[in-house]
Amino acid sequence: MAQPWKIIESRMTDEGALELRQRGEKDFMIMIGSQVLMNSMANRSEVVLGQLGCGHLKEADAPQVLVGGLGMGFTLRAVLDSLPASARVVVAELNPVVREWCRGPLAALTGNAVDDPRVTVEIGDVAHLIRRSAVNGGDERFDAIVLDLYRGPHAKTHPSNDPLYGSRAIDNMRAALKPCGTVAVWGEQYDESFDKRLQSAGFTVTTERPGRGGLRHAVFLAHLKQSKKSGMHAS
Repeated sequence: MAQPWKIIESRMTDEGALELRQRGEKDFMIMIGSQVLMNSMANRSEVVLGQLGCGHLKEADAPQVLVGGLGMGFTLRAVLDSLPASARVVVAELNPVVREWCRGPLAALTGNAVDDPRVTVEIGDVAHLIRRSAVNGGDERFDAIVLDLYRGPHAKTHPSNDPLYGSRAIDNMRAALKPCGTVAVWGEQYDESFDKRLQSAGFTVTTERPGRGGLRHAVFLAHLKQSKKSGMHAS
């Protein structure tokens, strides 16, 4: 018989109570309101997201990576394991308590990835960080942008104005990348419209569905091609 969930900590947010729950030694769950955001026993697609987004940078010279969403740190751990010691990783996380959890009760799940010396956690909206990088350019651009947010692209995403997955946001991501940069995005399901928007912005896109059974989330992998759109500016 399964053990009952215990609430480790709860913080109120604009979307409801953000809770960390636990049962057993390594079984954790993060919820917001009645919605399960993540379970520590189901992290296959998050790990694949980090590996696909950054695996090509293993031998790169001081690569810079932006990770949107900290969660339990599984994507961050996979990103770090795919990068050299010279890398710099910026993680954008909206809720500071999530960073506290990753340094506290969740730390052992990822070898305390959040305190790796290559990592800087910025509390704020990843869309803002992308726009800032797109505007400033130069040394603030990234070799890879990895988005692991609990609301991925979906059929009801506004095609142009969605702050993360609309065409304007995709243009910002493109401007925030170095030449031949990569975007990796987690989605609960495959979304054809998002795939097409990435292609229209000059990316070559592939999609993975990790695993062989059960719920198989989508990982969108978009590689930037060189074209006349290279000079885009943030909007």
